[in-house]
Amino acid sequence: METPRIKVAVAGAAGKMGREAVAALREDPRFELAAVLMRSARQAYTESVPVYTDPEQLLEKSLPDVWLDLTDASSVVRHVDMAMAYGVRPVIGATGYTPEDLKRWEATCQVGGLGAIAAPNFAIGALLMVRFASEAARFFQQAEIIELHHDQKKDAPSGTAKRTAEAIALNQSEAAANDGAFSRSSHGQASTRNGSASQQSEAHNPARGLSVSNIPIHSVRLPGLVAHQEVLFGGTGEVLTIRHDSLSRTSFMPGITFACAKVMELNSLVYGLEHLLW
Repeated sequence: METPRIKVAVAGAAGKMGREAVAALREDPRFELAAVLMRSARQAYTESVPVYTDPEQLLEKSLPDVWLDLTDASSVVRHVDMAMAYGVRPVIGATGYTPEDLKRWEATCQVGGLGAIAAPNFAIGALLMVRFASEAARFFQQAEIIELHHDQKKDAPSGTAKRTAEAIALNQSEAAANDGAFSRSSHGQASTRNGSASQQSEAHNPARGLSVSNIPIHSVRLPGLVAHQEVLFGGTGEVLTIRHDSLSRTSFMPGITFACAKVMELNSLVYGLEHLLW
């Protein structure tokens, strides 16, 4: 007996990420493209698929299994709340939601037995970058992040940069508590669980980047870029750099199709695709 294909609705299908996702889903025999959501009927769209501008109409008429949201901070929370109210499993690629939103979605999953995935980044290399940075944080107590994206990206810092900073800070804290970190600042002062004295004193200076978990993040927005991030660790007489570059939005598609299939097996919210990979 042939396995039924997973019906996926794509919100934000007219955007660059959305168009790549539509193409990837069409090429994958596991999926059926149920419908797409666009901000305005005036947006040009050539795919032979039902097009909606109202998310509730899409949910009522297309009856998707999965809601893939690639919109923006102004829409994502409302979309995901609505999709889950209809019993549709969300895969969330947009950013702009809060920890409170994640808690609410997790509670909804538990009540309804739904699966959901919120992924700040779908690129496998980017997820490995965060993992490697988290490991390095056990040995270096000073770190900074430079994230570079195309000039149409609205949020700054990126969700990946924030997640990287949180992972670094967590492992720095654990290493300091266990006396496992041994790096010292350039002034010879012992590092603390919240970073060096120099980092703390400069945290208020806008030129030093936005501080997330006491890790400075510097955001660059320029045409020609796609998605890039460097994590720099400084120690005594050495610097460690971990870098990832997405040169094309196709780099996100294996992660997106993996998530759209995997979410059907879940009955809870998973934040971060890495938790499903290792």
